[in-house]
Amino acid sequence: MPTPPVLAEIIEHKRREVERARQELSVQELSDRIASAGPTRDFVRALTVDRRDPVAVIAEIKRKSPSAGWIRAEDERFDPSVIAAAYASWGASAISCLTDDKYFGGSGSYIKRIRDTVDLPVLRKDFLVDSWQVDESRALGADAILLIAECLSDVQLADLGGRAVELDMHILFEVHDQENLDRIVAAGDRLPDDRFLIGINNRDLTRMTTDLDHAIRLSARLGDRSRVVAESGISTNADIARLVGHGLSIVLVGEHLMREPDPGLALARLLGRADKDRT
Repeated sequence: MPTPPVLAEIIEHKRREVERARQELSVQELSDRIASAGPTRDFVRALTVDRRDPVAVIAEIKRKSPSAGWIRAEDERFDPSVIAAAYASWGASAISCLTDDKYFGGSGSYIKRIRDTVDLPVLRKDFLVDSWQVDESRALGADAILLIAECLSDVQLADLGGRAVELDMHILFEVHDQENLDRIVAAGDRLPDDRFLIGINNRDLTRMTTDLDHAIRLSARLGDRSRVVAESGISTNADIARLVGHGLSIVLVGEHLMREPDPGLALARLLGRADKDRT
């Protein structure tokens, strides 16, 4: 399947960005930062074994996207550590942080600010196309990385996934269609089960629309849904209940939460616990 134009543009920009970054940060400097980064937090365990609710939420910090535009406008108050604290207090199991600047308004510096504020594992959500970025992610303090099947060849999926495991990190493999789901399953077969999750994104990258049933249909082809993450298009407690009813117990939610004045309270409503005490 051809790469959607918007994704192809982002990938090309990211490759140029990585080349510039390599020149600005030497291999030795990156290694030194990794050495002082401290131990990682167990992203997979937090979302499977240790979750306390029927559903585990990866709550996302995202300012904009190519499909939605600005979600939290440039002139609004924006503090990733405050938002992360609110997510943690209202039941998030992990935090996802967009670090791409040009297309998503993110920054790698957000990861440390989040990690210094909450005890939850942090997923670096970006477009990783080079093993250098895996090392960079570890140096930034990320506990897990996103690897998007539509952005990577089979060799790259294996290499980047293997490097993440070497660095004691976890992986969220993301797919949008059946063909790439098969590729991700093959990539996962080379890794320990406790090192990765499979994310099924409900967004159609060509039309930029979402369909909640997409994750339900696609995950039905897997024998085990316990480590499947449903992504995009989730905005109500009824959506959560529908996914849980079909065996999907992990979700990633970003845009819906970030559009609300109080993202933490929005998460509480999503989980059906707005009238309950914080965790």
